[in-house]
Amino acid sequence: MAAFKTVSLFGLPIVSASQHAAVTGLLEAPQEKRTAAFLNAHCMNTHKDDASYRWAVSKADYLLPDGSGMKLAARLQKKSFEANLNGTDLFVPLCQEAARLGRSIFFFGSQDGVADAAANRACELAPGLKIAGTRHGFFAKDDEADIIDAINRSGADIVLVALGVPLQDVWIARNRHKLNAGLVMGVGAQFDFFSGRVTRAPVIFRKAGCEWVWRLMMEPRRMAKRYLVGNFRFVFNAWREARAVRAGAPAATPVRGKRLLDIAVASSALLMLSPLMASTALAVAATSRGPVFFRQTRIGENGKPFTMLKFRSMYRDAEARRAALLETSDREGICFKSRTDPRITPVGRIMRRLSIDELPQIINVLKGDMSIVGPRPALPQEVAAYAPEAMSRLGAKPGITGLWQVSGRAEIGFDRMLEMDNAYIRSRSIVLDLTIIALTARAVFSGRGAY
Repeated sequence: MAAFKTVSLFGLPIVSASQHAAVTGLLEAPQEKRTAAFLNAHCMNTHKDDASYRWAVSKADYLLPDGSGMKLAARLQKKSFEANLNGTDLFVPLCQEAARLGRSIFFFGSQDGVADAAANRACELAPGLKIAGTRHGFFAKDDEADIIDAINRSGADIVLVALGVPLQDVWIARNRHKLNAGLVMGVGAQFDFFSGRVTRAPVIFRKAGCEWVWRLMMEPRRMAKRYLVGNFRFVFNAWREARAVRAGAPAATPVRGKRLLDIAVASSALLMLSPLMASTALAVAATSRGPVFFRQTRIGENGKPFTMLKFRSMYRDAEARRAALLETSDREGICFKSRTDPRITPVGRIMRRLSIDELPQIINVLKGDMSIVGPRPALPQEVAAYAPEAMSRLGAKPGITGLWQVSGRAEIGFDRMLEMDNAYIRSRSIVLDLTIIALTARAVFSGRGAY
């Protein structure tokens, strides 16, 4: 995989390279799977608001600076990019290099017929280019498997996805492991430009770094909020980050003191609850065969997997029996939960009723994988079934407790839990965390939704 020089902006490593070096690096080592995304001012505003997009961007191998806004943000920190790697400018040299190397491209996205027209134009600009296939970007979630199968059967070396930000990047991040292509890129409006559906700004606008002005003139009603409001917001955020960097402060501190609170609460809880935890460990070992602790892979902040600890409350073959019990779930949505789950041991039922089985997660908090307060830690198979909007709940560290836990736990359906998790992520504060911690004690003793 190509090793590019990067410039750190907004906490992200953004590629600094010439156009030729960028294209060459993206297309080398075709057997390796790589993902590339373009970042401009609008993308950075979306990155600040949308946790699912933040998660998707964190999964990309290469982040490319697109537009004068990124150049300005770098300049405010006395940094610079070697070149503006605008996606539309990169399109032609990418196609030409792909043709030279004999690589094929699949065009996926935009309106019906636009991908075909863009592919035809690419062949005119890059003679000899192999088109693996094309498909418009209108589909239901149930169509995704067929789309991925079609792309893989085409044998495409490169997949260009034009679904717009943030949908294209979330789609890529969610499905990248299923795609065989060496390079997958989200390309925004490129198909519209090269199909002739949308007229690109004249060269004089592009050279002045004002291509956005032209797009605003062409589509004032659709683009007014993005550019008139969005550009001002982006510049303000870029200036604020530059000021923080100059002062030696971290560029982004979503909740000041949250990690200190986690360490303080977890350390105190570990000391006070150690006799109870030791007694529980003995009870588990004495009443059923198997390890005392149950270790399970969960998905943490920004989609990062980690090993979560719990006291084992089920028999050893619980995971093997899970699939057969999915239809008995008492909970709405994709998160399985059953009041009469036969896999739970007698001691396990007591532990679950009092939430004692969760206590080893204190260790996860001290390790930094979890927080005291946060969204429920999700299973990998649950995340694989998420709709794009559900990815937003991965925008914070999962917690031992949270809004859904103090509001009914397993009685809360998945959609309602998602609303609560997103509300928490938007409103995170030390005061809110302390309030939820205080309410957790009441929820534990009431036992509501604990099974």
